[in-house]
Amino acid sequence: MGPDVPLLNDYKQEFFLKRFPQTVLGGPRFKLGYCAPPYIYVNQIILFLTPWVLGGVGTLLYQLDIMKDYYTAALSGGLMFVTALILQMTNVYAKQKTVRVERMQIQNTLTDEDEFEFSSCVGSETVKFIIPGKKYIINTVFHSLLAGVLCGLGTWYLLPNRITLLYSNIGGTVMIFVFGWVTICIGEYSLIINTATETAAFQALDTYEITALMRPFYIFVFIAVDLAHRFAVNTAILEQTNQILHIIFLFLPFLWAMGILPPLDALFLWGMEQLLEFGLGGSPMSSNTKEIQRVYLFGVFRNPFYPKDVRTVTVFMEKQRRLMKVGVVRRILLTLVSPFAMIAFLSLDRSLQNLHSVSVCIGFTRIFRMVWQNTENALLDIVVVSIAQMLVFNPDLWWNRSLDTGIRLLLVGILRDRLLQFVSKLQFAIAILLTSWTEKKQRRKSTATLITLNVVFFPILLTFIAISALLSSPLLPLFTLPIFLIGFPRPIRSWPGPVGAAACVCSDTVYYQQMVPSLAVALQSALAAGSLGLSLPGSHYLCRFQDRLMWILVLEKGFTYCGVNIKGLELQETSCHAAEAHRVDEIFEMAFEHQEHTKILSPNHHFGHILTPCTVLPVRLYSDARNVLSGIIDSHENLKHLKDDFIKVLVWMLVQYCYKKSKTLESPGNADKNKKGSFLENQHSGAVERSRPLREEDSFSVDTIEDWTDDSDIFDLEPSGRMKDRKEAGQLATTPKVHLSIPGSVETQSQGVPQEMSPEDKLHRAVVLGLPAVDKGKQQEVLPRVEFSCCYSELLSIPEEWRTAPVPASKVNEMRQRFPEEWYHFILSQLDFFHLKEKPSNLLEDLMKDKALKDLYVHGVLSCCFGLFGLDNTVPAPSHVFRAYTGGIPWSVGLDWLTGKPELFQLALKAFRYTFKLMVDKASLGPVENFKELVNCLEEYENDWYIGLVSDLEWQQAVLQEKPYLFSLGHDPNMGIYTGRVLTLQELLVQVGKLNDEAVRGQWANLSWELLYATNDDEERYSIQAHPVLLRNLTVQAADPPLGYPIYSSELLHLPLF
Repeated sequence: MGPDVPLLNDYKQEFFLKRFPQTVLGGPRFKLGYCAPPYIYVNQIILFLTPWVLGGVGTLLYQLDIMKDYYTAALSGGLMFVTALILQMTNVYAKQKTVRVERMQIQNTLTDEDEFEFSSCVGSETVKFIIPGKKYIINTVFHSLLAGVLCGLGTWYLLPNRITLLYSNIGGTVMIFVFGWVTICIGEYSLIINTATETAAFQALDTYEITALMRPFYIFVFIAVDLAHRFAVNTAILEQTNQILHIIFLFLPFLWAMGILPPLDALFLWGMEQLLEFGLGGSPMSSNTKEIQRVYLFGVFRNPFYPKDVRTVTVFMEKQRRLMKVGVVRRILLTLVSPFAMIAFLSLDRSLQNLHSVSVCIGFTRIFRMVWQNTENALLDIVVVSIAQMLVFNPDLWWNRSLDTGIRLLLVGILRDRLLQFVSKLQFAIAILLTSWTEKKQRRKSTATLITLNVVFFPILLTFIAISALLSSPLLPLFTLPIFLIGFPRPIRSWPGPVGAAACVCSDTVYYQQMVPSLAVALQSALAAGSLGLSLPGSHYLCRFQDRLMWILVLEKGFTYCGVNIKGLELQETSCHAAEAHRVDEIFEMAFEHQEHTKILSPNHHFGHILTPCTVLPVRLYSDARNVLSGIIDSHENLKHLKDDFIKVLVWMLVQYCYKKSKTLESPGNADKNKKGSFLENQHSGAVERSRPLREEDSFSVDTIEDWTDDSDIFDLEPSGRMKDRKEAGQLATTPKVHLSIPGSVETQSQGVPQEMSPEDKLHRAVVLGLPAVDKGKQQEVLPRVEFSCCYSELLSIPEEWRTAPVPASKVNEMRQRFPEEWYHFILSQLDFFHLKEKPSNLLEDLMKDKALKDLYVHGVLSCCFGLFGLDNTVPAPSHVFRAYTGGIPWSVGLDWLTGKPELFQLALKAFRYTFKLMVDKASLGPVENFKELVNCLEEYENDWYIGLVSDLEWQQAVLQEKPYLFSLGHDPNMGIYTGRVLTLQELLVQVGKLNDEAVRGQWANLSWELLYATNDDEERYSIQAHPVLLRNLTVQAADPPLGYPIYSSELLHLPLF
């Protein structure tokens, strides 16, 4: 996107131009998107001026000396209360009168766009349009009562005689009286008629209608000062304050419209935060001892003591050992020595020797708590106050005469905090000004004009920054352009709601969930050693590792503890995300990886960027390696051995499956002697078998079609030539079907030979292709017993339902030839059978000699090969290998049978994935030398690897369980290449940098205004485009939902720092 992307699209511009006048006037809608009758506008004007009219009645009666001032206030307030109540009841009546069609209630932020059809000046639609009404009955009464009180006190506040006494100027009295009533009318209209949408939006939804109380609240604040002046003893300071506030009162509509005054919920949280911070000593700050732990000193020059060219954990820890010793000394001084030294120093103050006043109690209570909660702050403040005390020799100066030590420390603490904010905001403003021209993609047509205006009016800009710092509110750059406004004060976390309550969770979230516990441990050491610089509440840090970006916000900090919130940003990089992430990588590489040949105290080449590198942290996480598999997956030699390797892996997996399953069953050796005898006897006895239904191998299949000759008639009852010969041979060589018996049971076996097919069966066979499909699940079959030569073979017997694959006998014989018998014997020799209490010494030898057991595995392996590869012996293509790996093989008879056995299918799929990984390893690391090495390799896959797909649920579970390695196969259809992805769990270095706190707060303030007030949710809007210096796109992502979209957000993490 170019630099001249519209700040607001055409639709949003029109919407904003309709909403902003409504905000300025407190709710009247004079600019609509459609033609409305004149009485709509007239009615709104009448309702807007109603408080002035009712207040004017009382004012006139007072000016004519008919009533006292407090009676006039009561009269005006009573009239306003009755009027407000009538208006609300009118709305309730109009809603009940209107016949409504119930529909789904959808929250619509663009309610101003709803078009009404008006019938008359007092019709129900007119009433509902002008007076939307309250959601709750209690608010109907409470807001009406509050409107009456506001009108009454407002009348008292703006009595002309009273104003004349304050200023002794008729012209000033008229100005204050007229524009003061405009202010009250705006507050009344917003309270009782239609609440305006405020530019100072803190919550996305106003559930309890608190927004309506915002403007009346600030009016009451001004009136409260006037009441104090009226009833208190004549005090010069109160009179001067009242005079000033009467003038500021006229500018309240401007302050509301510009969003400088906070909404009530934000004001309450901000006030409590300031009280905790300065009234009770809760704001921490860093001292210079932290600077030696950071990569840059004061963000400008590189620290000569910091390790150079940091790339591995081992090298970094070795080089940082000297700095860690300094960190230990610093920790001892701050947590043990300094608090006791400061308590001793403060206890000797002479202010404590005299009778204690309120100021002494407040000041010293704060500093004594601050000594323990914010040791660094307290130490710095005491040093500054002590130096000032030595420099100020005049005892009559107000610093010495009027202030005790506790109040001096309070003033110094406030000054320190506000000065730090001022410097940070100034850096942010200058960065926006400079980059709006130096960054070509940020250079708009209006840039030169805006820069010129900022230079010309630079003193005004400094005043805005100073006021913003004084209020501890964000400096708001409108649309992130060099147009600066004063945002409303809000808590340091900037967002309402509990920490970590919402995130845009996706499949990549697990990578952050896995690494956050280890990152939190590493943060403990870094914060305790001072490696992260000024870790104040409200500090923001950005961590980077490969494609992962972690956003850390410090929320609390006290004696040996710190509370943080960690967010994870999306891994799928958009163009804007990638541009800013690339700049982050450049900054970190310059600081940590390219310093081997630089000079001592080399400058920070990215000074002025909102990100300043701090340190690197050893964190246990997954490294992500992605490789192109060209030359491996498309190698004919590799693919030729794939099937043979698959048979070996599958045999190993089937044996392991049956062996593990045998541990849960009662072994024959543990049974009673009588039962054992019965069991052994049954090995040589048969099972009675019914005449079994027709199976697939007796009917049509892909292979059987080859057995029909050209001379055969497809309607013949029996095939000719090869088919008939094959059938006869197959009847002699077919692998016996297996049926597991229960030890101790008695079963019989038919002594007869297979009966000749009846004419009815032959007729059924001839026309089977024309009949409806048979539900194979309903076919009941009793398989013949398998005659094991070893009574323990049944422990390793595969399940009965896995032996019913529709494979011809010829393929069984072929599989017998390919079956890796030596490998099969080696696997059996590795079994220990420790779970058997009694076992013969020659158990393994007997198992190896049992041909019936081997035939079961031959048939089981053939069934899986039939499902995945079919019955041909061609070399699989790379595309087929990929589909088999992902489980997306096209339908076939074999696959249909295999998927009908979910457990076997999963084993076959797992075996194939192991085989593919084995093929990649053999191509990369060399061939497997012997069976022992192959077994070790497969056991490593089983224990230390998850081999599957990134989209699998098991992949996410493996990440959370911290499997050492994960492997996945992927395909890029655009480039036509296959890729392998390997995640490796290890301790690696994560780069950490500190962000400019005010730059983040300012951009978040603009985001809140732009989305909640201007509703500018265009995904391609200017303020979300990449800005390599301000990291604008990443900052927007890191905001709390619904305005931002981090994919992970932790709850409040308490980190012990002792």
